[in-house]
Amino acid sequence: MTSPSVDTPLVLHPEAQELLFRQARTANTFSEEPVSDEQIEAIYELMKWAPTAANTQPLRIVIVRSEAAKRRLVPLMDEGNRAKTESAPVTAILAADTRFHEHWDRLLPFKAGGGAVFEKAPEAAEAMSRFNGTLQAGYFLLAVRAAGLAAGPMAGFDKAAVEAEFFSGQALRPLLVVNVGRPGADAWFERLPRLEHHEVVTTL
Repeated sequence: MTSPSVDTPLVLHPEAQELLFRQARTANTFSEEPVSDEQIEAIYELMKWAPTAANTQPLRIVIVRSEAAKRRLVPLMDEGNRAKTESAPVTAILAADTRFHEHWDRLLPFKAGGGAVFEKAPEAAEAMSRFNGTLQAGYFLLAVRAAGLAAGPMAGFDKAAVEAEFFSGQALRPLLVVNVGRPGADAWFERLPRLEHHEVVTTL
């Protein structure tokens, strides 16, 4: 593997840029090739280093692998997401832990006791967990791609029903459902356009 040119503004190797961003696609079908527990652990071990506010790390992940678990999840997906969820070897339910502050002193020891404010402000705790959990969901997608796998993120599901089915009695709020695996036949829709730099970036 050759090193990137010193003249490029990006330090990340071009092959990694392609893997993580330019050539990566949202898969809509999956092959039968399994996704191992070791791959899932490696994905988490990579994504956990990305930043969250006050190092809160509120994302919790439920891996749906067994046929029995799939039967519980698939009917709760929007109709257009059911077949692809059935075909994926692994589906991850990403949820925000609204009790994230219980780990505060361990994760932010130089500000010990700072999590106590969220005990008296559940709305703030929910907002904090959702925002930072969503950040971590983005990191999860990139880590899946870094493992050489395809991710199929879906917001189209019955959130209340998924919460009741998988997180009953817990302080977890589902954010996203992500199919993970090797792409199958006709996995991609036509590549959609992206906004250009001048349309998005303003320099003051």
